[in-house]
Amino acid sequence: MTVDVEDFFHVSAFESIIKPEQWSDYQPRVDANTRRLMDLFAKYDIKSTFFVLGWVAEKYPELIKEIHRQGHEVASHGYAHRRAAEQTPDEFKADVERSKNHLEDLLGVNISGYRAPSFSIGYRSEWAFEILAELGFAYSSSTYPVKHDLYGTPDWPRFAYKRKENIIEIPIPTLKLMGKQMPIGGGGYFRLYPYAMTKALVSKYLKQEKQPYSFYFHPWEIDDAQPRLTDAPLKSRFRHYVNLKYTEGKLERLLQDFNWSTMKDVYGVE
Repeated sequence: MTVDVEDFFHVSAFESIIKPEQWSDYQPRVDANTRRLMDLFAKYDIKSTFFVLGWVAEKYPELIKEIHRQGHEVASHGYAHRRAAEQTPDEFKADVERSKNHLEDLLGVNISGYRAPSFSIGYRSEWAFEILAELGFAYSSSTYPVKHDLYGTPDWPRFAYKRKENIIEIPIPTLKLMGKQMPIGGGGYFRLYPYAMTKALVSKYLKQEKQPYSFYFHPWEIDDAQPRLTDAPLKSRFRHYVNLKYTEGKLERLLQDFNWSTMKDVYGVE
């Protein structure tokens, strides 16, 4: 079970209308939403991996400490939610290092996991793995082997594997159906699919692949009361707002129907 800890104004879907220098113009909702998630996890005694955006960690240090105090794994989501392929190697390193150092100073523990914004380590940014290994990360979960307009490496491995850079990559899950790889990892697909379909797909994956399954989503996905950005492109608004009011209920069913833990525990990485 994984959570990408970012706010509604950080997402890639809105990057054309909201720049980082404008983030302070919006009322943050990530603190309250993340705490709602932790309450839900506590109800079912579930531990999760929280990939924390460095910007959020600097604004809400007590939230991050509480995540850690409750026994969840804290990992890095970078600092400023910039996609890897849109940065130079030096910019990427500075962004990730800033986040990792801040989280480690805040919690006094080693941060061993990283997830790139929008699963953006791909064909044009494979160099990022070497930087992550250099910075001391043990694993990454930054690739999605599907075809998508914002991300995707459909011909890369589908299951956790150790790369030549000496770092473990844990791709977002896909299910092979009729020769194609279907995205089943969470996020917008989880909100779009009926819950019965999600449950059937995850069950089929576990039975067919005999591999661990990892799920991702964001605190804003349980927040139907968040502001509506009417000037965003129609496709972006659909992706972001579709079925928000049903997500928390569907998530609670998912927590009950399967067994969950942290990335470190499930994949045995330190």
